[in-house]
Amino acid sequence: MPVVVADAGLRTIVPVMGRAHVEHEHAHGHSHADEHGHSHGLVDDSIKRSREGLRAVGLSLAVLGVTAAAQAVVFALSGSVALLADLIHNGGDALTAVPLGIAFLMKSRRAEGLAGLAVVAAIFASAVVAGAEAVSRLVNPNAPDHLAALALAGAVGMAGNYVAALVRTRAGRRLGSAALIADGAHARADALVSAAVIVTAGAVALGATVADPLIGLAITIAILRITWRSLETVRGEVFAHKHPN
Repeated sequence: MPVVVADAGLRTIVPVMGRAHVEHEHAHGHSHADEHGHSHGLVDDSIKRSREGLRAVGLSLAVLGVTAAAQAVVFALSGSVALLADLIHNGGDALTAVPLGIAFLMKSRRAEGLAGLAVVAAIFASAVVAGAEAVSRLVNPNAPDHLAALALAGAVGMAGNYVAALVRTRAGRRLGSAALIADGAHARADALVSAAVIVTAGAVALGATVADPLIGLAITIAILRITWRSLETVRGEVFAHKHPN
């Protein structure tokens, strides 16, 4: 009789221990799976963000490349020195895509912030160049020539920079990238400069040669405002990722 009781007790204990072991293994496996699944999700998000950022940078660079090529054709047909200066300016500004592309390749938010500061510096440089040119034309009036070519090139530049601004700004907001948003503001500043070229060509054609430097000064003030707003946007991201730990 004691044997029967012991056997019954053993049969009761073994299933309980078995269930406890299975539950432990299940909990451990679930925790392990959650841990790795979460980790893999972070990696995937990082790669996805990097690819989307590179795609936005590449697309906007391609748009600005086509814009520069179109302006180069107009320059070749007109020989306008003023247009050549605007062409070089736009081509140089397009190169801000390089540090941004490197930052996205590195998958580093800190590098993005530093690239954003480089973009802000480029916007400020655009304001300085525009302001210096406007003051120079006030002191030494020199009405631009090839007005039709200037207006056409201005329209091309405005359209190209506007599209680039949309691509960068939308991607920047979607990815939470202050650097891309700042570069979108940079493209908008360049679109303003190109729009000023169109207005200047029309004003000079009507005989208002003094409109050229005055419009240049107004555009300079607008670009300086864009510079300040972009700096505020990028500065927050740089400080936020200065000490990642």
